[in-house]
This record gives sequence, structure tokens and C-alpha cells, in this order.
Amino acid sequence: MSAQMDELIAQFENFRAKVRQAEARFAGVGDMQERVARVESTATSPDGTVTVVAGAGGTVTDLRLTAGATRVEAGQLAATIMATIRRAVAGAVQQQAGIVDDAFGDAFGVDVSAQVREAQAQAFGTAAAEPASEEQPRQPSRPARRPAPEDDDDFGQGPILRRS
Repeated sequence: MSAQMDELIAQFENFRAKVRQAEARFAGVGDMQERVARVESTATSPDGTVTVVAGAGGTVTDLRLTAGATRVEAGQLAATIMATIRRAVAGAVQQQAGIVDDAFGDAFGVDVSAQVREAQAQAFGTAAAEPASEEQPRQPSRPARRPAPEDDDDFGQGPILRRS
């Protein structure tokens, strides 16, 4: 009977140790949430006419247009705004993934940042890129192409800027 009791006590102690490990891992959730709330990614269009700031969850928090933006054809300006929004949001999402990786990546053996970059590359048909976290250097102005009708930029994120 003593051997069975010792085995039960050992199992209980093992269980308690696992509970303590889980509590320690999740103790940083509050800090992680605060860090995510402070996420900010800024992207500027190559011609410098559009600047977008995105925050937590990819929420667009600021949109700035230069005076030169008003001289651009409406369709071209819309395409430039959408492309810049995509870059700013992608940067914010990548920052959030990095925060999750810092908090839980080692514990669960996942690389959320790599998964996000891969998903973005597939969604946008581009190579996995680093986050756009600062204003990009201005490049020579070039006309933006108008999206082809089969380019559907609506990923179900709500009615704002949705195509008709």
C-alpha cells in the first residue's frame, strides 16, 4: 500500500509542477497584451504622397496625404492608398507575431512570425518581407498601376474601402 501511495504522491507532485509551469508561462499574457496595444507600423508610398499608420490588429490609425496627392488621378491615388495600407497593416501584424513569439514561441515550438510572413506572401503574391515599421525612404515617383478587375483586395475585413 505504501508503494501505491508513494506513486500517487509522485504523480500529484508532477501535476503540480506542470501547473506551476503553465502559470509561469501565462503570467506574461498581461505584458504581452500591453505590448500588442502599443504596436505601430508606418508605411509611406514610394512616391511619398501617402503615409499610413497601422496599430494593433492592423487597425489603420492615421492616413496622411501630401499636397501632391491631390494632383494624382483618383484611381491611381486609390491604388497607392490601398498598397500603402497593405504594407502598414502587414508590418503591424508582423510586429504582433513577433510579440507572440517572444512570449510563447519557445514554449510551444512555433514560429508565428514565419507563419505570418508566409501567409502574407501567399495572399499578396510576394516574397516574405520584413515588417514596414518606419517610414520608407522616398523613391523616384512612378505611376502606380490600376488593379486589374480580377485583383480582389477585399479580404473580408469590413466595408471600409470595399469595391462595389
